[in-house]
Formats: sequence, structure tokens, C-alpha cells
Amino acid sequence: MTVGEAQGRVLLIEDEELIGTLVELNLAQEGFDVEWHKLGEAARNKSFVEEFDVVLLDIMLPDADGVDLLRELRSMGVRTPVLMLTAKGDTDTKIRALDLGADDYLTKPFDVHELSARVRAIIRRAQGERHTASAERLPIGPYSVNLQTRMAETREGEVQLSEKETDLLEFFARHEGKTMPRADILEEVWGMEVYVSQRTIDNFIVRFRRLFEDDPENPHRFITVRGVGYRYER
Repeated sequence: MTVGEAQGRVLLIEDEELIGTLVELNLAQEGFDVEWHKLGEAARNKSFVEEFDVVLLDIMLPDADGVDLLRELRSMGVRTPVLMLTAKGDTDTKIRALDLGADDYLTKPFDVHELSARVRAIIRRAQGERHTASAERLPIGPYSVNLQTRMAETREGEVQLSEKETDLLEFFARHEGKTMPRADILEEVWGMEVYVSQRTIDNFIVRFRRLFEDDPENPHRFITVRGVGYRYER
């Protein structure tokens, strides 16, 4: 959807009065248009959910399990980003939510400023994806990646990329020419997978240079900006 004067439209589904009030007030102060519902039933209308830029979904609701509700949304074809709010911090719950299509995850109690930052990051990422060329082919110099099959034409021939490698390449394409700090890359590409270290990005870059640079030792597409992060030049 197109964001107007507000930073974005947020659908909050949270039954706890204190948390709901806190989130609604703080996000509103930061310029978001927030609509708050206390029951999961509000998220079962596909066209209604798709009016929003992001959904903040509590896992433990009076009338629904938030993770099951997430499954329903994705099975209906709803692609609106979802950030899970929960008192459950166990790894199994996180993995289950990730596998079902959650975009981020925040464990209660949380800092409202961190919540705002994550909401902004999710909306930026979703808007960037909408503005990425809709064609299946992502060009990288003389090489390319098929975004649907994740098959890449590289200096080593045809290579099958992982989903995360493709996500990272799309991220760089959206931010071409901009120096991107490692922390921002982690936040937008890996989201709630907090166990991922910044060193992981470095390893991906080494592989990208081997596949897409004419001279991996002297890269001019995936450029290191010392002390900050990376810049991509197609």
C-alpha cells in the first residue's frame, strides 16, 4: 500500500490492556497510524489485513494461538509483514514462527523504542521489495540471478543460491550505491534471527565476490567500507 503522511499503518492485535495502550501511544507519537484490536478474529479478513503496512501479532490471544493465526494468514496469501509479540522466548517458538512466515519477533517485556525501530525496518524492507524490479532476473554486471528459481549465472558457471543469499543480493540491489552498515544489513535481511553474527555477512560477501567479481581480490561490485559495512555497485 502507499504510505501517506503517516510513517505507515499498523495493525496491533494484543489483548493485554497495558501493553496495547503503551504500544499504541508510542507508535502514534512516532507518526504511525495504529489500529488496535484485542482478538485474533480481526486478522481473519484478508482484505482488511492487507490495508496495513505491518501487523503486530501477540502469540497468546483469548480466541486464537497467534502462530496458528499467522499460518492462516500466509495460507490465504496475505503477504503483509508480521512482527510477533510474545512472552515466549524459547527457540522452538521462534523457529516455528519463522518457518510460518513471521518477519520479526519481540519478546515481552520489550523496549518501545526498539519496537518502533523494528517496525520502521520492516516497513522499509517491504517497500524496498515492492520497488525492486518485478522481473525474475536480477542483473549483477554481466552476470544475473533468477529470483524465482535462485539459479545464478556466475563466473563459475550456473550456481544454485540459498534463499538467504538471494535475499541479501536483493537487499544490495535496493540500496545500490549506498554504504550500508553491517547492523542495518542484519536487521533488514535476517530480522529476528538474532543469533546471526556480523561475521556471517562477511562470509556471504566473500562468496559473492568469488561468484560475481571479475577479480575477487580487487572487487568493484561488493565494496568494503572499512569500519562501517559494504557498498554495492552493479
